Amino acid sequence: MKKIIYTVFALGLLAIAKPAAAQVNVNINIGSQPMWGPTGYDYARYYYMPEMNVYYDVVQRRYTYPRGNRWVTVRTLPASYRHVDMYRTYKVVLNQAHPWKNHRAVRKQYARYANNHSQRVLRDHRGHDRYEKKHHHKKGKHRDHRRRSHRD
Repeated sequence: MKKIIYTVFALGLLAIAKPAAAQVNVNINIGSQPMWGPTGYDYARYYYMPEMNVYYDVVQRRYTYPRGNRWVTVRTLPASYRHVDMYRTYKVVLNQAHPWKNHRAVRKQYARYANNHSQRVLRDHRGHDRYEKKHHHKKGKHRDHRRRSHRD
């Protein structure tokens, strides 16, 4: 009789433990985030960039932005966005599905971050700061960054 009770008890524990193990879901996409992505996130599905009013899908590597009365998803942004430095523009991490479907609320909540250039990006966090040294001038002085040939 004890064997039956122990067997039933053990089977009951296995039945409970198996569904619990199946519910474990870890999302980490550190390797797939672009170097211009913000630091401090294990997972980011979308970035919203209020300066441009554009969403970036980190997983699919596509941009979604309004064109006329509809949303367009593309691999590269059109020339009208080329003035924006992706390393300096602020990115809001959003992990909801299709955040542009709730765009009015997203824009209202994050509009204050447009033109905020204080966010650290992954490239800078990993010590790759050549871009900063090359493109930003100290104290507003102009520097010539063209390559100079060194002749002996």
